[in-house]
Amino acid sequence: MIEVRPFSGLGSADHGWLQAKHHFSFANYFDPNRMHWGDLRVWNDDTIAPGTGFPTHPHADMEIITYVREGAITHQDNLGNKGRTVAGDVQVMSAGTGVRHSEYNLEDETTRIFQIWIIPSQQGHKASWGTRPFPKTDREGAFTILASGYANDGDALQIHANSRVLAANLKAGQTAEYHLGEDRLAYLVPAKGKVEIQGKTVNERDGAAISKTDLLIVKALEDSEVVMVDTSPVQ
Repeated sequence: MIEVRPFSGLGSADHGWLQAKHHFSFANYFDPNRMHWGDLRVWNDDTIAPGTGFPTHPHADMEIITYVREGAITHQDNLGNKGRTVAGDVQVMSAGTGVRHSEYNLEDETTRIFQIWIIPSQQGHKASWGTRPFPKTDREGAFTILASGYANDGDALQIHANSRVLAANLKAGQTAEYHLGEDRLAYLVPAKGKVEIQGKTVNERDGAAISKTDLLIVKALEDSEVVMVDTSPVQ
């Protein structure tokens, strides 16, 4: 089953320096039918003006993944971590017992990110942060695991959740397959381009809520960059 959620119908917020679109209820946007998708709690599509960003603020007991679509984001936290994540790469912050952090666009250009929050499988773990590059050549024509709660998922960044964050770059006409399993849920958003899933078209920045699907087949209708979360239903 595929439910396409058009970009035009998402929640929105205009903070001047920040233009935000919300796939799920967040801040002042509330939709009782879009509180979460399994353990996926937040998917924000944020556009951040140059020289601005999120000042220091706290989080706890949440896995927060930032996928940079354009530009770069610079992270700093009270654990002593600081780093810059550029377009196509990912950073992961496991908020755990508590962390205070800031996220700034220190570039001369606009930064665009997907901010993804996933409910952890257990609370109270030690807070941590990490980032790493994921060359786009490694995900041409196939899904690559960027972040994972499973120990056997290679070089993926670790999260404390029964979930995976994946991405694929597809040329027009290419397909990528992923064994999801009918007992799992997925949420897919094209960062760029347009794809087709089981006969349904998903345009750039639309969301696709996927369930009861064993083998997921994504076909690019034009050159596309897609990001997906594979997650557990809420227990």
